[in-house]
Amino acid sequence: MTAASRLRAAVRRVRTDESGTTLLELAMAIALFLLIFFALIDFGRMGYNWVMTQKAVQMAARIAAARPPACAGVPEANGIGTATEPYGTLCRNGAGICSTVDISCDGATANATVAEIWARVEPLLPPDATPANLRFRYSTSGTATERIGFLGGPFTPVVTVEAQNLEFQFVHPLAGLASLAGATDTTDQADAEANGIPMPSMSVSLPGEDLALGGAG
Repeated sequence: MTAASRLRAAVRRVRTDESGTTLLELAMAIALFLLIFFALIDFGRMGYNWVMTQKAVQMAARIAAARPPACAGVPEANGIGTATEPYGTLCRNGAGICSTVDISCDGATANATVAEIWARVEPLLPPDATPANLRFRYSTSGTATERIGFLGGPFTPVVTVEAQNLEFQFVHPLAGLASLAGATDTTDQADAEANGIPMPSMSVSLPGEDLALGGAG
């Protein structure tokens, strides 16, 4: 048998030999299975984080509504607006009776109210969350006819707490598994692993109680 004949025979054997195909198919199937399995775990964690963040914001708003303001400059009493009315006049009796306020700030544990809230909600938020991810807002509610309180009386604003700028971090290497499963572009997956997925802002608003009462509120 000539060298050319032997070469042709070897090529035919390679082309018709199917040994090892099962192992190759198993390896491809396992990569795809692991991708889906780990994705289910991480997206389940993501849903859990979103629900817990919503609960944390609800808890934070309830505490903030009954504690001294988390922001500087929030008044303790309803001040005089543009109208000339005696003290004791209901704010909802007309426009300009009581002054309007709209003050916002990010959380800082130097404030006693923020420190109390943070101690309660930190376990519910994503691991990389900080007090600055909570934003507080104190504002007078809606139209004049919807105002709460009376001129000279305790300031009772609408208190809003918002969870902002939070990210969910993947634990499992989804980009690498996607590459093994045959994905041609894993840039988005790699960015998600490195920087996380931005979580939507969540806020809760409640009518404030007498903020001047503090811990007794």
